[in-house]
Amino acid sequence: MVVGDVTTGTELLIIGAGPGGYVAAIRAGQLGIDTTLVEKDAYGGTCLNHGCIPSKALISATDVAHDAREAEEMGIHADPAVDLAGMVDWKDDVVDQLTGGVEQLCKANDVNLVEGRAEFADENTVRVAHGGEGQGSESIEFEHAVVATGSRPVEVPNFEFDGEHVISSRDALALDSVPDSLVVVGAGYIGMELATVFAKLGTDVTVVEMLEGILPPYEDDVSKVVRDRAEEIGIDFFFGEAASDWEESGDGITVRTENEDGEVSEFGAEKALVAVGRAPVTDTLNLDAVGLETDEDGFLATDDRARTDVESVFAVGDVAGEPMLAHKGMKEGEVAAEVVAGEPSALDYQSVPAAVFTDPEVGTVGMTEDEAEEAGFSPVVGQMPMQASGRALTLGDTGGFTRVVADDDAGFILGAQVVAPEASELIAEFGLAIEMGATLEDVAATIHTHPTLGETVMEAVENAQGKAIHTLNR
Repeated sequence: MVVGDVTTGTELLIIGAGPGGYVAAIRAGQLGIDTTLVEKDAYGGTCLNHGCIPSKALISATDVAHDAREAEEMGIHADPAVDLAGMVDWKDDVVDQLTGGVEQLCKANDVNLVEGRAEFADENTVRVAHGGEGQGSESIEFEHAVVATGSRPVEVPNFEFDGEHVISSRDALALDSVPDSLVVVGAGYIGMELATVFAKLGTDVTVVEMLEGILPPYEDDVSKVVRDRAEEIGIDFFFGEAASDWEESGDGITVRTENEDGEVSEFGAEKALVAVGRAPVTDTLNLDAVGLETDEDGFLATDDRARTDVESVFAVGDVAGEPMLAHKGMKEGEVAAEVVAGEPSALDYQSVPAAVFTDPEVGTVGMTEDEAEEAGFSPVVGQMPMQASGRALTLGDTGGFTRVVADDDAGFILGAQVVAPEASELIAEFGLAIEMGATLEDVAATIHTHPTLGETVMEAVENAQGKAIHTLNR
């Protein structure tokens, strides 16, 4: 018998073992659902293998070296040598530990793991092509399915990834030597995080961006803090420049850009990193066979229970639309599994946080002041600058602020924007406040540990109330 003759069945089939998929599988296993998880590459998906975890590992490592060099003000004089290959090995160990843990957790929750590439054959069946010569394929019949196939980097015309001259974020995280110079195409969060990493490693970094600023989704005063710090560490910016083509030049390449007036500029570098966004992976699934269509951007529409237009098929994570964040996908995975189990589970997107791991970090959740006004609220804003934070001063890192947006009538917290060291951690307190319907008074009455960055949350809230102690009230 060859493998291709086998047809098996499962109650819940999940395609893709990234954050949305493996969380759905584990939760389904906990609920006693017969679950099969199909993965074509590596457990943990892009997040654990080529995205969130490896990039944050390298950011942490490069911060150690950079901070040591910059610590003379603290009386520390050091010039650490950086072995990028060793740094990448350490990063890979972190990744291996986490991906191995995902596989073990799935098995411990009785999830059936299948390696291969899945596509729909009909409304109740997928065909799984196993990797490797002679491995064949198999069919799996399902009662419910979860699409969790994630996303891939977007290429720019004339800048196809070759892994040598033009690299993706995935390639950048696997380099074994520090490039002397790098042109980064795109000043979104991926481009800015990696531009910061390589600038701190000593690379001459130039960022070209077709828009007029960095981190487009964020408010100007937030992105300005990040841009100012980036320029301090040596990153050069050129805005209003669309990458048009490139050619080999000497030991490197020349990247050409064009502005809206048709003027061409040239930038020489050892490599070009293209980081202009990601696109959902839905074109490999043969969705027609199950009766599904994507929108023009390739996303699957879902409701607040993660269901697609086909009741038995769910979609979670990047394929289910913006924001393309791992933690959003994880929560969608949990909800999908619980809905399959018959539980009254649903998604609430009002308190989905976002973080950018630049220097300093950015953390946001809920509404900005403008968004609150557009939604019909009468917003009141409170802000605490890091320059007034005792803990920020002891860290030698005083750029940025913590800001809260609340409804002036009822006091409910509507949103927050933090640009500061550990902003990715600080924003969680505001997310909890929004989720619980907490008011400014609730947070202001919470005693925060001194001296910590968390005090800036309390101070921002008190500032919104006009009773801040350590800053002038607005």
